[in-house]
Amino acid sequence: MSNLRRDLILWSDTLQDFHLPRWEELPNFDLYLDQVITLIEGYLQNLFDEENDTILTAAMINNYVKLKLIPKAEKKRYNRMHIAYLIAITILKQVLTIPEVRDGIVWLAEKVGPKQAYNLFCQEQERELSALFQPPEGECPAGTEVLALRMAARAFASKRMAEKMLELEYTLRQ
Repeated sequence: MSNLRRDLILWSDTLQDFHLPRWEELPNFDLYLDQVITLIEGYLQNLFDEENDTILTAAMINNYVKLKLIPKAEKKRYNRMHIAYLIAITILKQVLTIPEVRDGIVWLAEKVGPKQAYNLFCQEQERELSALFQPPEGECPAGTEVLALRMAARAFASKRMAEKMLELEYTLRQ
């Protein structure tokens, strides 16, 4: 077994057990900015390359407030709502533009409410992560070179689908 394949299997095992905290598992008390960053980095550390990826910074959070992606902190303290939004934004901005992230969050929160929207986001993200290494039905597991191509194709197709749905929803609102 190649080192690449072995490392992918180890990472796959980590993702199989990956858990995003549900709404009820998020702190039910206010936190300061540095505490929020540390908490979210802990939640998301298995998804990002800690050496090369900046998961979340104070400047990012301040920009999200300015862009009205998240509500302003109350007396420099952040609550459960802020943490849920920041987790979703941190993941979604990897594949969508910030306006698309905002539109998607608003759209889903209006449909089912913020708590249910966040829990649904967590559930779907975990499901997709655990399915990454499952071959399509009736197909043998692919070699690493084919797996990389398959993941790139899936990412493109999924990104385009999300963009189109947000575009159509935005058009319908006008």
